[in-house]
Amino acid sequence: MSATVTNVFSATGRRKTATARVRLVEGSGKLIANGRDFDNYFSHENFAKQAYAPLLTVELREKVDVTVNLAGGGVSGQAGATAHGIARALQKMNPELRSALKKAGHITRDPREKERKKPGQPGARKRFQFSKR
Repeated sequence: MSATVTNVFSATGRRKTATARVRLVEGSGKLIANGRDFDNYFSHENFAKQAYAPLLTVELREKVDVTVNLAGGGVSGQAGATAHGIARALQKMNPELRSALKKAGHITRDPREKERKKPGQPGARKRFQFSKR
């Protein structure tokens, strides 16, 4: 009793402090994030669109099912991590897609992180008000 084994392509995407574990399977275009639909999970449609942007770039939106496990960060970081993970999984699925994904900027991890707060200051860059007297 073995079920038909389909090719599953998995990859990890990261952005800020968010991590997305992505599973890509050939299918009908179902997009699921943490057990919920993308449009339901991401609070604003722009975040959902950002998350599946790599699929639109290579025109596979209706041909693959995506399942994502997200952890850490906020909505924006999770959307970026999802996009990064999908791009890396697509690249594993078909190496010929790399040039299109790279040109659109989906392969590169966004390295921007939150800068740490420094001692003697109210924030990372902000200083307390200067008083001459």
